[in-house]
Amino acid sequence: MSSPKESAKPAKAVNPADAPKPSNFLRHIIESDLENGTYAGRQWGGSPGNGPHHAAGIPDPAKIRTRFPPEPNGYLHIGHAKSIWLNFSLAEQYAGVCHLRFDDTNPEKEEQEYVDSIRETVAWLGYDTLLADQPGAPGAEQPHEYFASNYFDFMYQAAEYLTEAGHAYVDEQTPEQMRATRGDFGTPGTNSPFRDRSPDENLRLLREMRDGKHPDGAMVLRAKIDMASPNINMRDPTIYRIRRATHHNTGDKWCIYPMYTFAHPIEDALEQITHSICTLEFEDQRPFYDWVLERLCEGGLLNTPPPRQYEFGRLNVGHVITSKRKLRQLVEENRVSGWDDPRMPTLAGLRRRGYTPEALKLFAERSGVTKSGNAWTDYAALDAALRETLDPVAARAMAVLDPVKLVIENWAEVFGSTEHLEACEAPAHPHHPEMGQRKFTLGHEIWIERTDYEETPPKGFFRLFPGNKVRLKYGYVIECSGATKDAAGNIQNVLARLIPDTKSGTSGADSVKVKGVITWVGASDGRPAEVRLYDRLFTEEQPDAGGRDFLTVLNPSSLSVVNAIVEPSLAQAAPEGHYQFERHGFFVADRHDHGPDRLVFNRITGLKDSWGK
Repeated sequence: MSSPKESAKPAKAVNPADAPKPSNFLRHIIESDLENGTYAGRQWGGSPGNGPHHAAGIPDPAKIRTRFPPEPNGYLHIGHAKSIWLNFSLAEQYAGVCHLRFDDTNPEKEEQEYVDSIRETVAWLGYDTLLADQPGAPGAEQPHEYFASNYFDFMYQAAEYLTEAGHAYVDEQTPEQMRATRGDFGTPGTNSPFRDRSPDENLRLLREMRDGKHPDGAMVLRAKIDMASPNINMRDPTIYRIRRATHHNTGDKWCIYPMYTFAHPIEDALEQITHSICTLEFEDQRPFYDWVLERLCEGGLLNTPPPRQYEFGRLNVGHVITSKRKLRQLVEENRVSGWDDPRMPTLAGLRRRGYTPEALKLFAERSGVTKSGNAWTDYAALDAALRETLDPVAARAMAVLDPVKLVIENWAEVFGSTEHLEACEAPAHPHHPEMGQRKFTLGHEIWIERTDYEETPPKGFFRLFPGNKVRLKYGYVIECSGATKDAAGNIQNVLARLIPDTKSGTSGADSVKVKGVITWVGASDGRPAEVRLYDRLFTEEQPDAGGRDFLTVLNPSSLSVVNAIVEPSLAQAAPEGHYQFERHGFFVADRHDHGPDRLVFNRITGLKDSWGK
């Protein structure tokens, strides 16, 4: 049996990185760029303030750079798993680098808790030891972690340049007025009455915004592009707003903050990102992304041809909600026990449920990388990936989830005493003898599943009923002789007689033929355990489809807790140790609540998909 230390390690199984990669449009783009030397000898420049140094005029090696840029305003969810896998795996496959970048431009919603959880999750997925060439200093390495807030000085410098060059202006309209003059898909917007101010006047007002001379919401800095553009995102988008809020990284240094759509392309350029990969909802933002970089290159703030943005279809998973706002609602209304509740689609929740990095990466790869944004992936595909990656490595164990006692009536007759205990053993894994043996004892009384006994069995029932013989797995053949009941007719004890000389692994094991084999746990050495049986959080595949209140389709059976009896080997299970409970499915020792004095296991998934039934 594996040691507790070994059990605590995440399961190592099928690694998608080792398998041949199916082609997709992003790989075609990257391979073409590398073949054509698109990035060889590029000149990078810019001054990102107190972030990584970028020395102007230093050529970057011919390699790709990707980035995973979460906003630290919540916990990462299953959709992020695909973006993480895609960006990091592409960088690994093509000998490039990938940056973990916190897009922390909104201090009102961002917290250090979320930064810490994102950092921990990315490390758990296997990307904690990667180093990146220091942008602008080939050969120098640094951790691949970045913050948008490290570039706030440069971003403000860029905003002043755009203002002085006539590409931006300060608008004092109210938010309601700005929405009214923006127009819609069929109606062009109308110019702000403040649009034609002089660059000097706009610059003065921008500096007053920076210096805290105006209240929150009094004015914003807008890009001056085209209020009649068919792309609404190009109708003079806001690039800076006043927000008096303490920032987790910069404290109270700033009272104005850049908008994400303005900050993102600047971050990409300063970090020398070559392929800025994002989901399709950002496709309409790509013209503004390009506009920002083109203007800053024209002004000499960036000496590089701009990075390119590419969009792919996001991962939509059935029976899952990925809106951070709705996930936060579940937490704040105590519909779940927290962000890492094992029913939550957060990666922290999936980890606690027992899903492994290998399963999530395999699931992400199998979901495909396309330009289609409407495809849905069945949740069953995630469970299939879990079974495929965990089955080859998970130690086996027996557990009784709904226990009823079975009494072997002739035990003393066969062994001379009801106190006698018969030693039994089984492989920790049927295909890996190097994992060792599990040892347990069979005695006068054992625990079996309540559903393994039927007084009047249905057709096809081959387990315990009066007169039928079954094998106790890894033990003897027994013949059922009935059951005792209480006054209400409930089964108290199942009764059976042991057939001597039929023990598994002995010469007489095949002397009696049976159709049924049942799992069991000895009453003498079984350990009580709390087993949490998790299921999907929502009953509908698309919980919020058509504007439906997603809370109305919460699954009332998403969690049930049972008092189980487990075999003694599981007393050594360490938190996050993965097991296959024979007959029942795959389970994990809870990473927070499990310990030597309190065994707690979470069901990850069954041995096969049963949801459709």
